[in-house]
Amino acid sequence: MSYSIDFRGKVISTWEEEGLSIRETAKQFRIGPASVSRWINQIASKASTTRQRKIDKSELI
Repeated sequence: MSYSIDFRGKVISTWEEEGLSIRETAKQFRIGPASVSRWINQIASKASTTRQRKIDKSELI
């Protein structure tokens, strides 16, 4: 079963705002804690995927 993006966002927002544990958040929404953990990790990995250059752009100019 696939959950909607809106639902995933609501779960993660609740986790962040209320400071609940992953297990508590999962229990509140009646889903598995692995799902909550995976969604959090997906967001964290997207935020950290910035591209780094080997040579600084100002040096190229």
